[in-house]
Amino acid sequence: MNQENVTQLPIPARHFGVLLSSTPRGAHLARFLATEWLRTWGLPPGAIGTAEHLVAELAANAATHGRLPGRDFRLALHATTDVLRIEVTDTRGDALPRRRPPSPDAVSGRGLILVEAFADRWGVDIGPVPRKTVWTELDLLPADAP
Repeated sequence: MNQENVTQLPIPARHFGVLLSSTPRGAHLARFLATEWLRTWGLPPGAIGTAEHLVAELAANAATHGRLPGRDFRLALHATTDVLRIEVTDTRGDALPRRRPPSPDAVSGRGLILVEAFADRWGVDIGPVPRKTVWTELDLLPADAP
């Protein structure tokens, strides 16, 4: 077979999603599952490490600030050749993350500073009521890649 006639098929998008308990154990499991799935998808080690930190922070926030008794949070991962998107959905649409740094004497609120530092983009989508989804995106290709 002539190599010039072989068409390279694009790598399909990969998806993973799971409901987890809104507890510290659920947040820990989110980090573990995300890391294992990203390894099986063959993402670069640097991206996996960064994603692990982002999942840990978003899942901890969902289990701490987005928690309602008896309600789970959802972790979703979506990867293409260019971008990894991490989504954590909880049932506290009324408790939105603050984009400004906390006061120096605050005992919490610094986690989103890490998200801002590690992610290429992040944001919050509201709804459907009573939910919110905090998402982050990591570019998987170097900025100078074609």
